[in-house]
Amino acid sequence: MQDIFENQRKYKKYDFINGVILGEIIAFFALAVLKNLEREIPGLHILVKFSWFIFLITPVLLTLWIYLFYVLGRKKPSLFQFGKFISIGVSNTAIDFGVLNLLMFVTNVQKGLLYSVFKSFSFLVAIVNSYLWNKFWAFESFETERMGRQFFHFAVISAVGFVINVALASLVVNFVHPVGGLSQKLWANVGAFVAVSVSVFWNFTGYKFLVFKR
Repeated sequence: MQDIFENQRKYKKYDFINGVILGEIIAFFALAVLKNLEREIPGLHILVKFSWFIFLITPVLLTLWIYLFYVLGRKKPSLFQFGKFISIGVSNTAIDFGVLNLLMFVTNVQKGLLYSVFKSFSFLVAIVNSYLWNKFWAFESFETERMGRQFFHFAVISAVGFVINVALASLVVNFVHPVGGLSQKLWANVGAFVAVSVSVFWNFTGYKFLVFKR
């Protein structure tokens, strides 16, 4: 009984450490978004000025989120898995938007073919992050016997998600005129948000029931 308790305690510590790491990742890429948009949204420069607070509060909030789903998962383990998946999804979104805005900030490009290239690259970086965290943490798929087949399934699901993500973002940004008086820079982020909102459902379904199924 004591050994079981010790294993559970180590398991919790492992999850919370991952929560802190993910929190810092989210904070870093969120800051890249804020830096690129600080001149577009009034008052946003204040958050950039106090960026240290973002790096402090984000890991705290994320570890609290994970603990909440850990408690809920004591009776239904799938809830704990869901909580971890959502945490990873937030980090994927932060990386996707962060890399995209960092490239736009450096190049001052917000539309056209180069925007599609930037969106493709940011999405691919987020996908790599998603695979590693979902495999080894959310779905705890540690087996190595079928890694080749598993990675193939992951690549197929991700490829379809990649097409959906980039196509929707490019469609909104390049063929739909900004509404509500939004600047092109803000509209570029609207396009990215629409894309990730749709592709996340495809990715979750594929990862859950095909790639990392038990």
